[in-house]
Amino acid sequence: MALRRFYDWQGDPDDLAGFLNPRNWPGRYWAVHDERGALVGFFQFERDGGTIEVGLGLRPDLTGRGLGAAFVQAGLDFARRHYAPERFTLRVATFNRRAIRAYERADFVSGRVFTQATNGGLYEFVEMSRPA
Repeated sequence: MALRRFYDWQGDPDDLAGFLNPRNWPGRYWAVHDERGALVGFFQFERDGGTIEVGLGLRPDLTGRGLGAAFVQAGLDFARRHYAPERFTLRVATFNRRAIRAYERADFVSGRVFTQATNGGLYEFVEMSRPA
């Protein structure tokens, strides 16, 4: 399964090291917990002027249940309150149609398509954006 291999943290040791370094967390990475306190995912927000680039991950066993758009929207609502951006952007692998549909349901539109080396291979990505 392409998604499983692509999103395996062990596939990109540099990304994993950055993610696990607590010095990188404040104001950048945010954990998302359910009402019982269980971790359900995370958001990463990177400011570039008035734009916030969004990174996110939903716990794998929660994907495919129709939760994606609401999860994305909750993260955007949080980012609006904490960063007051003008625009949101994100990048997603073009083969991840399910994620792209969730982002489209959250009013992101596709833009530039590009190839990037990551996780031991070259992959096509699409940049998506929307007003904040």
